[in-house]
Amino acid sequence: QVQLVESGGGLVQTGGSLRLSCAASGLTFSFSRYAMGWFRQAPGKEREFVAAISWGGATTYYSDSVKGRFTISRDNAKNAVYLQMNSLKPEDTAVYYCAADFNRFNVRTPPYDYDIWGQGTQVTVSS
Repeated sequence: QVQLVESGGGLVQTGGSLRLSCAASGLTFSFSRYAMGWFRQAPGKEREFVAAISWGGATTYYSDSVKGRFTISRDNAKNAVYLQMNSLKPEDTAVYYCAADFNRFNVRTPPYDYDIWGQGTQVTVSS
């Protein structure tokens, strides 16, 4: 069974930090053949792109709203991708999802390009 399982969400004060993890299992192909992304969805809003990383980790891309505060990384030996979130703001409050894109050529931002999704983890930033 293909699974992406997020963890690390929680409640944090403005300016605080969290590190999200996403563990992959049951993938049809090797984890290293997937680009990975993080997305988020706040209540009443559409799911939006946050960050993505290429299959080997050489290329990363961030939304303007998180650039300089968030860092995406991956460990292919552990089938895992991470999102380090610093200087958190109340507007970062959302459910965060990791997603896998069967793609070894680039990183992509539209949700519809991603093939596999996790269930999400809640991040709440209090003011």
